[in-house]
Amino acid sequence: MTIYVINPNSSQHVTDGIDRAVDPMRAASPVPIAARTLAEGPPGIESQAHVDGVVAPLLTHCAALEDDASAFVIACYSDPGLAALREQSARPVVGIAEASILTAMTMGQRFGIISILSKSIPRHMRYVGAMGVMDRLAADMPLELGVLELADETRTFERLKEVGTRLRDTAMADVLILGCAGMTAFRTDLENDLGVPVVEPCQAAVAMAIGRVALQKTRLEKA
Repeated sequence: MTIYVINPNSSQHVTDGIDRAVDPMRAASPVPIAARTLAEGPPGIESQAHVDGVVAPLLTHCAALEDDASAFVIACYSDPGLAALREQSARPVVGIAEASILTAMTMGQRFGIISILSKSIPRHMRYVGAMGVMDRLAADMPLELGVLELADETRTFERLKEVGTRLRDTAMADVLILGCAGMTAFRTDLENDLGVPVVEPCQAAVAMAIGRVALQKTRLEKA
């Protein structure tokens, strides 16, 4: 049985980054953790059309893994297909956006989201509103870099520092969320640079999945 972390875009370098980000968590997991790429997805999920377009192939991909899965993690900050996969699967299903927001609220009073693009923000606002936690959101600010552009680590980190500083000093966020699975490499350095907690969503979601699997294991042992 395996915790499957599904990257719904087709960029393998994003999946590789996710795999590196969750690697330290494998020692704490009662089951293996495997990061997978959805080959049918676009190179980056940057619009509502992209979000909607990956739901069907994502469900098909996960259906083929169902018998071997302990849990699924949807590793895209728009949480595409989260409700549909929860309906389809008998396994725990965790979305990285939902998990990161819930985690951030245990680490500070007001969280700030660092988005990739301005056009990502309306989707995030709908989600935060649906979760009923808009009063805990300090602000959502964009890097104005697409998913593929995040591969330029020097440029990306400079923008992360600029946007993170504005969220901390202007919006008064006391915890920051990296609003894209393509930002996994930067959490520790950004946290050290800005001096506030930074949540990497894939790590937050995998931590929740490990917890769910461990709880299920405990129930089965007691039964």
